[in-house]
Amino acid sequence: MAQGRVSAMTVAALVLLMVLVGHSEFARAATYTVGGTNGWTFNSAGWPKGKRFRTGDTLVFNYGQGAHNVVAVNRAGYQSCRTPKGSKVFTSGRDQIKLVKGQNYFICNFPQHCESGMKIAVTAA
Repeated sequence: MAQGRVSAMTVAALVLLMVLVGHSEFARAATYTVGGTNGWTFNSAGWPKGKRFRTGDTLVFNYGQGAHNVVAVNRAGYQSCRTPKGSKVFTSGRDQIKLVKGQNYFICNFPQHCESGMKIAVTAA
C-alpha cells in the first residue's frame, strides 16, 4: 500500500467509531415528565430545581388538551409571560420536546396561566 493512502479497513473502523459515539450520546438522553404525576399545571416553575438536564433529553408535557398549551419562548418571553412572534406552540396535551444546549424556556400562554407559575426554565448541558 502506498504511503499516505487510507485502507478500506481504516475507513470502516472510523465509520464504526463515529456510529458508536453517536449512539452513545443518544443512549444517555433521558425523558422527564414535566410536573411529575401532576403534569404540566400551575406552579410548575420550581419543578426543574435539583434536576440535571442534558442536550437531547426529552421533556414530556402532559395536560388536558384545550385546557393548556406549551410555548417554547426566549428569555424575554419567559420573564414577561408573553409569546414572541414566531414561537413554537404545542397543543397536543402530550407534547414531547427535545432540549437544546443552553437555556430552554417554556410557558403556557393561556390568559393568566404563565403568571400563575405555569412556566419552566431548563438549562441543558
